[in-house]
Amino acid sequence: MSHVTIIKNDQGKLQGVDHKGDRAYAKWRKLVNELAVGQTLTFSYRFPRSPQHHRFFFAKLGVLLDRTEAFTDMDKLRYWLVMGAGYAEFLPGANGELHAIPKSLDFDSMDEAEFSELHKAVDAFLWTAQAQATLWPHLDEHGRYQCVQSFLAEFDQ
Repeated sequence: MSHVTIIKNDQGKLQGVDHKGDRAYAKWRKLVNELAVGQTLTFSYRFPRSPQHHRFFFAKLGVLLDRTEAFTDMDKLRYWLVMGAGYAEFLPGANGELHAIPKSLDFDSMDEAEFSELHKAVDAFLWTAQAQATLWPHLDEHGRYQCVQSFLAEFDQ
């Protein structure tokens, strides 16, 4: 599999970031331009992660950590939210039972599109009765709902 990083130049045209990238991008353009009618081409792409979105997400988790007594450790809260959002791998433990292991959120493991989807999934998980009961076990259903509603409203953009 070939990888090439491209950039838009001052003239608004795409090019490789170096000579090797220029050559690889030229080959790809040629391949695309010479596609026959009905012929298919598959390619992968990656959106660079946004450091601002990363900071925003973790600031949001910090506020949530301050608002719950269920978690006192940011990493444990993050693991729980990520697993609740379905971003986990299931591996057999020593006893043979499957255990959820949260996937990494580092910049190399997921691009911006994946990180955005994870962020949406975490927000959706917070609306579940299970998440609300875990975060605010001392409140009734209505109180828990209000906690999520006010928390997420603070971060609506």
